[in-house]
Amino acid sequence: MANELPNQPVQRLAVLGSPIAHSQSPALHRAAYAALGLNWRYDAIEVRAGELAAFLAGLEPDWRGLSLTMPLKHEVMPLLNGLDRMATVTKAANTVLVGQTETGRTLTGFNTDVTGLVRALADAGVTRATHVTLLGAGATAASALLAAAELGAESVEVIVRTPSKAAPLVELGHSVGLVVTVANLTSLADPERQSDLVISTLPGGPVLAAEFPADLRSRAVLFDVSYSPWPSSLARSWAAAGGTVCSGLGMLLHQALIQVRVFVSGDPFEPLPREDEVLQSMRGALGEEPVEG
Repeated sequence: MANELPNQPVQRLAVLGSPIAHSQSPALHRAAYAALGLNWRYDAIEVRAGELAAFLAGLEPDWRGLSLTMPLKHEVMPLLNGLDRMATVTKAANTVLVGQTETGRTLTGFNTDVTGLVRALADAGVTRATHVTLLGAGATAASALLAAAELGAESVEVIVRTPSKAAPLVELGHSVGLVVTVANLTSLADPERQSDLVISTLPGGPVLAAEFPADLRSRAVLFDVSYSPWPSSLARSWAAAGGTVCSGLGMLLHQALIQVRVFVSGDPFEPLPREDEVLQSMRGALGEEPVEG
């Protein structure tokens, strides 16, 4: 693969969020741009809630793009000049393409989380799920809901601490033809619960007060969007029951690949030059620990 080209102008990119020190996005993106021979700089920058507008206002012309994590995926929405379809539907953007025109800077938002999750599940052998259980109701949960729809789900149960916070997910689910129900975390251990796939979007791998039924854990696939700390308590619980566990690193990898497409060509559907090699380089930048029950 080509090395960085010294005569190219340096383009700046970064992942923004809080906390951000644990992010593996810099390793992924740096591997991709090195493989593509692009002289691009990608950093991790701490930006807290309420600070994003000021950060965007201070961007210099050498900025190319931004990756956004919590708590900024919703905060960015009113600050953008345009949105792709997924960002419009989920009302959340994890990717910002920075452009320059004669009239000034443009900021276009994309959501690459949906495609990233679908591709990560396919890597794990999950290409269809009829009944999906979703933990959490934040920005990533909206993406997970659309991913469930793409997998052909007939129903999605959203489990949250505060059921009223899931109202936007119910509305989103109905808009794409999904039956969405809402339950409290206190019902987690319900022995009647049925699911093919459980997706946890809870940040930081929190310790839950109850466990899913052992029979469900042994049969259903768990996709835990969290990857730090890893394994999460939920992942350990799943492994102890003999179930299949996937960490969020797969989603991180595939959504980052789509981000790279956006930053390189402006089009999330335009494959990169030698994309298989780029993806291999990005995989090499990640390390995933096994889950032990």
